[in-house]
Amino acid sequence: MSTLSVNGAGLSAADKETMVPESERRRALMGSAVGSTIEWYDYFLYGTMSSIIFAKQFFPSDNALVSQMMALATFALAFLVRPLGGVIFSHIGDRVGRKKTLAMTLSMMGLSTVLMGLLPNYAQVGLAAPILLTLLRLMQGLALGGEWGGGVLLAVEYSPRKKRGFYGAVPQTGAVLGLALGNIITSLLSASMSEEAFQSWGWRIPFVGSIVLVMVGMWIRNAVGETPSFKKIQATRSSARIPLKETLQHHWREVLIAIGAKVVETSTFFLYATFTISYMMDHGFARSTILNIVLVCALIAFPAMLFFGHLSDRIGRKKVFIGGSVAFLVWIFPYFWLLDQKSVWAAGLAIAVGFGVIWASYGAMIGTLLAEAFPPAIRYTGMSLGYQIGAALVGGPMPLIATALIAYFSGSFVPVVLFLAACAVVSIISVAVARDRSGQPLDD
Repeated sequence: MSTLSVNGAGLSAADKETMVPESERRRALMGSAVGSTIEWYDYFLYGTMSSIIFAKQFFPSDNALVSQMMALATFALAFLVRPLGGVIFSHIGDRVGRKKTLAMTLSMMGLSTVLMGLLPNYAQVGLAAPILLTLLRLMQGLALGGEWGGGVLLAVEYSPRKKRGFYGAVPQTGAVLGLALGNIITSLLSASMSEEAFQSWGWRIPFVGSIVLVMVGMWIRNAVGETPSFKKIQATRSSARIPLKETLQHHWREVLIAIGAKVVETSTFFLYATFTISYMMDHGFARSTILNIVLVCALIAFPAMLFFGHLSDRIGRKKVFIGGSVAFLVWIFPYFWLLDQKSVWAAGLAIAVGFGVIWASYGAMIGTLLAEAFPPAIRYTGMSLGYQIGAALVGGPMPLIATALIAYFSGSFVPVVLFLAACAVVSIISVAVARDRSGQPLDD
């Protein structure tokens, strides 16, 4: 493994990059991508099952809407603890190292997901079932709160200066790949067994099977060393004693910008990945049809994100991010109009453009944009805090808010359109006032 020391302090950025072998960069990129995919798979699996399984089996009610709202509420609840997870694990990451922190978060996420698959339902143990499910969901939130920042930094802090946007986009693809993986497994299980079997025990397989993915992720990440940026912190003894305190004292503006930037990315992701599933089922679409559409569009988003990451290295992060956010403003009304046509092809077009292309543009940017905003000593803490607070404010609650708005306004999607448009405007303003550090040295 290469080591950056104080002896390299006087070297140019280009010279410093040559101190990191390409093999190390590739291992780091692979570790970042695989680990992020597994974490997001575990996290999104709950969202996929919330309306399919959990509403009926863990939150039973005479009113189907009430059951659905309660299941979505627990989905949103995990987002409230994500900032706490970000603070706890980012402190460890900025003080002890990115690698050790990521091992902790991946283990916690895997354990909570496996236990979900082993839980008895409400009919078997009564009120204990939703309580235990909620506690495990909170564990997932804590784990992801710490995982995201470390996963992004594993890629970004190993990246060549002129490819930082592309490298930063790779762990972000973990969100769409994790979602796709969950949908593939759920769709295959739905097709291979009766509805009764799936409802009884089949749904548990993706949760319990997560242990295999976690073991693979741990094996791959174990081969990756600490990032060059953290090695430099260790060599120069420049780590912050209390990263959170320093972040809030000296970098609160950057945190606010990060929160604002996150708003459109998180609200629209859960529009496509979670809310759209329940919305389309209410409009008569079969569950397998919806899952397959979202799956295909998630797979479209994967190469699109890599493209936009590369594009940002050429024209700058801000242009790509703001351009995508403006495109969303234009597309959001046609999106719901197309869904309401109750046509598979119209719905496929709506989600493909919205999720596969438009979301991919700013979704690819968020990690690199936030990493570049903070110095290395508090980078894990700063970017995690902004990202997770933004997710807690509108990401987790988005399906719940949208469901409530549609119910209150007698099925009209217009209030949801206005809510999401407001999210986009907030992010556009936030990123517009941010400093664009595309192509500049990361740590100097």
